[in-house]
This record gives sequence, structure tokens and C-alpha cells, in this order.
Amino acid sequence: MDYEHLRNELVERYSILSRRLQQITRYAMSHPNEMGMETIAVIAENSEVPPSSLIRFAKSFGFSGFSEMQKVFQQGLVGRMSEYQKRVQNLNIEISQQGDEVQSNLGYFIQGGIQALQSLRNTVKNEDIEKTASIMIESNVVHIAAQRRSFPIGTYLTYALSHLGVPNMLLDSVGGMFAEQGKTIRKGDVLLAISFSPYANEVLKLAGNVQERGIPVIVISESILSPLGLFSDVCLEVEEIEVFGFRGVILSALMCLSLSLVVELGNQMEQQKKEME
Repeated sequence: MDYEHLRNELVERYSILSRRLQQITRYAMSHPNEMGMETIAVIAENSEVPPSSLIRFAKSFGFSGFSEMQKVFQQGLVGRMSEYQKRVQNLNIEISQQGDEVQSNLGYFIQGGIQALQSLRNTVKNEDIEKTASIMIESNVVHIAAQRRSFPIGTYLTYALSHLGVPNMLLDSVGGMFAEQGKTIRKGDVLLAISFSPYANEVLKLAGNVQERGIPVIVISESILSPLGLFSDVCLEVEEIEVFGFRGVILSALMCLSLSLVVELGNQMEQQKKEME
């Protein structure tokens, strides 16, 4: 079994696993490097489970023990070792081979952005946007959790919702206070969580806690079967497109989705206002 196969297995079988094995799965999906490099004792401590649970986790996926499973994560780590400089080198090689057919690397990223937008058209329906906006309008406060490359979208949504007069809070983790900020979510609020592989563990943990408390969770991720999508009441699926290992082109699709959501929010708020007159 290779790393991609294992990753797919983790996602597909997540819902039928015990709560303890689901906890390990969330950690493994968001910390694949640690799963490949750290000792079983360190992984057990960081994922807050006993070492015996990690062994049981590995055996549940057909491995003889945790060390055998760890080798698969190590293989995946080797595959991900291509840092930005290597990606740049690959891109430059491709451009040089194309000669005059390609003016610059900009064309590749434009094409990737177009592909991401075309995919968005197929994965997100109007009714998904309408349902999401309706949940947000009916909530007291919209809490937005977005880390790493999703953070710019979270920031924009905070800006846009504020201009619409929608009470909201960006969980920006300033001062390492993400968990404390998450504790402000109350009944009647909604959590909007945005994350893509490798998932931000703090966002996964927060979404799981909020769902257990019966608070609506809106997710923007690549699949409803992703570790984050499994916690969602509504999941807006955005396919992540890579251009020579660079995944930032997804921001074009995420911004387009955010704009559509903000406009729908404005329309529904205007409709509510007319009905009250």
C-alpha cells in the first residue's frame, strides 16, 4: 500500500472507526510528517492516545504493526520533500522545453486558476450557497476558522461580513490563543471552517468539538469525505489544483466562492428586510 492509497483509506473508512481511531486518523491526516518521523511514544503523546491505540490503528488498516504503517508515511514524506526551489526548477525546465510556445511561468498559473474556477462550477451548486447563507443569517455570530493558506480567505470574509453588518469573529490565533478564541462559540452561533490538506489540526479539533455541542459547522474543503468535511452540516467542495507542486492557485476559486456567498447573504438580508416592512 502506498501513501496515497493509505490516505484514501483513512478518509473513506473514517465514519466507521471508533472514536479513538477517528482521533488518530485526524492527527495522521494533519501531521503526516510526524507520523513518518517521530517515535510511537512521541506520536502517542501528541495525539493524546496510548501507544497501544496506535498499534491497533495500524492493524485495523491491514498492517502487522505501527512500524509497518510508519514506512508508508515515510514514503509519502520522501515524495513531499520537493521544496519550493525544486518546484521552481521543474517549472523552469518545463518552460525551457516549451521554447517560444510559453511566454512565462505566469501562463501556467493562469491556466491553473482557470481550471480551479471551472471545477468550482461543477462542485458547488446554487442551493449550497443559499443554504450556507441562510444558516449564517440565522446565527448570532459567525466564527471563522482559517489557518495557513486559507487564512487570506478567512480575513476577506471577516471584512465582507462586517460591511454587511453580520456579527462575526475571525479566530486568528494571535498570541497562540486559537483554542481560547474557540471557546467563545455559543449555542446559536455558527462555525465556518476552512482548511485543505495538510489540514490545520487546530481547525479539525475545533470543528469536532463544535459539532459535538450541536452547533452548526459550515466547511469549505476539497471533499465532504475529508477529515474536516466529516464534521460539516454544509460542505462547499473546492478542488485543489496544483501547478508544479504549488497549490496557492486555489485562492482564485476560494475568492470567487466567497464573493458569491457574500452576495447571496446580502440578497437574503434584503429580502428579510422587505418582508418585515
